[in-house]
Amino acid sequence: MKAGTSVKDYFDDLASRLPRLRRVSQYYWQDCIDYANFFIHPDDRVLEIGCANGDHLASLKGRYRVGVDFSEKMIDEAQKRHPDLKFILADAQDALPPEQFDVIVILNVIGWVEDVEKLFENLHACCHERTRIIIGYYNHLWEPVIRLAETLGLKHKAPRLSWLSRHDIENLLYLAGFEAFRSTRRMLLPLKIPGISWFINKYVAALPGFNALCLNKYINARPQPRPTENWQERYTVSVVVPARNESGNIENAVKRLPRLGRHTEIIFIEGHSSDDTWEVIQAVQQRYAHTHDIKIGRQFGKGKGDAVRTGFAMASGDILMILDADLTVPPEDLPKFYRALATGKGEFINGSRLVYPMEKKAMRFLNMLGNKFFSSVFSWLLEQPIKDTLCGTKVMFRSDYERLIANRKFFGEFDPFGDFDLLFGAYKLNLKIIDLPIRYRERTYGDTNISRWKHGLLLLRMCAFAAGKIRFVGQ
Repeated sequence: MKAGTSVKDYFDDLASRLPRLRRVSQYYWQDCIDYANFFIHPDDRVLEIGCANGDHLASLKGRYRVGVDFSEKMIDEAQKRHPDLKFILADAQDALPPEQFDVIVILNVIGWVEDVEKLFENLHACCHERTRIIIGYYNHLWEPVIRLAETLGLKHKAPRLSWLSRHDIENLLYLAGFEAFRSTRRMLLPLKIPGISWFINKYVAALPGFNALCLNKYINARPQPRPTENWQERYTVSVVVPARNESGNIENAVKRLPRLGRHTEIIFIEGHSSDDTWEVIQAVQQRYAHTHDIKIGRQFGKGKGDAVRTGFAMASGDILMILDADLTVPPEDLPKFYRALATGKGEFINGSRLVYPMEKKAMRFLNMLGNKFFSSVFSWLLEQPIKDTLCGTKVMFRSDYERLIANRKFFGEFDPFGDFDLLFGAYKLNLKIIDLPIRYRERTYGDTNISRWKHGLLLLRMCAFAAGKIRFVGQ
């Protein structure tokens, strides 16, 4: 934080008094820590810019944590209070130690920074290609309220801040070589009033309209992707094809699937079919043994979600793809998904059937309404537009899926479809989720395995559960 003398003197003077002041505002700061910790995982390497006396860093998750601050007295206090953590005296505007971290946290600091773009540029020394940056800042609508609180003695007086907007910060990130991919607002009532603050910050603050008035705003960013020249051949791919009563589509799935990346394996998972799907899968594996790498298996549980998890457990590719055996999403479209992931356009690629016109019988009217409804719900839940949650084709890196497995207990395992398990998991991993429009085709064989009413009620239950985990999370 490049600071004029007055700002540096302010923080030097504040160092010895900060624990007492933070106790007064503990309710507020705990929510900031909770937000950052939602996206930090126990094995992450974490850097905090503007760590002050280290109390917040000590509350963050992570196996290795480092704090940087420009105030010598703050660093002295931090080392006394938290000798088990590493602290560095440095002005983040001038230089940062060339050490790579998985998560960089900047909470309510950039308002003090003289040159925010320069700070962001210096972050590259601490980033690898998958580093996440979590930036917390004040909503400018609260400036008169905060000034009034200082006048009344409810908040300690501070030098004037720069009140940057979301657009300002996203633009500065872009100029410095970063990409903002998600924004969040939290906390309507920063004071703890028993029974009242909890309800307002947990429920009211998440509602449209009220949410725009929240005090704290957050931006999640990542380094701008720089695809390698050989991205076409860089990764191996596993395509998992769940199949229940789809015997007429099995061979076409193999014949129509393009070569993807350096190597493509196809994994058929049969799911308690009443027709001859399993026999056809075995025959197709033998027929194409010399030209295709085909694995086959049968699921023990029920539902597409179980079939997908079974297939992913058998996969050896760097990239995991799902292709529904009904082939309503054309196999010929899968290279688009590979390109989007391999070039860094996104880190979780979600197929969207609701952009282009569909063939006449591709989706029934009520199913269309249901898809649009759940699209709106999930866009609100995941804090970004999600056009089509129920498209079967979803693509991600196997390394991210393995991390998702480790976090699966957070959302539970009651999703029979697999789509929401993956979407929620990708959000928790703080991945950039993007929609990829595809042309949705009519079935040429068999009938849908979806029960619109039974499964629709289950989807509502899952959305309510996820809302409690993602949006209604105030203290």
